[in-house]
Amino acid sequence: MIFELRTYTAMPGRLPDLNRRFRDHTTKIWERMGWNMVGFWTYKHGGRSDQLVYMLGWPDQATRDTSFAAFQADPDWLAARESSEGNGPLVANIVSEILSPTDYSNLK
Repeated sequence: MIFELRTYTAMPGRLPDLNRRFRDHTTKIWERMGWNMVGFWTYKHGGRSDQLVYMLGWPDQATRDTSFAAFQADPDWLAARESSEGNGPLVANIVSEILSPTDYSNLK
């Protein structure tokens, strides 16, 4: 198993809208697609107040790549993205990091 750590930096003042899109649309699509959503976070202390951080679990890189391509083409996602960006883009920057667990990690 691999884990993907993704950090979204929201456009100024748009983090509530980004959280709303994830809560009301994105996670529901991912549930339908069978994605392993490990967790979602915002910073309470020590990080940026305009960022959403989340982690996904994947059996392997090929599954991750195929799944993301399917998501990007999903009609429900395309509609949700379009409707949520009526007042402009929600995201200024995305960082995606793929992590492999160590042999002593609780999550494998």
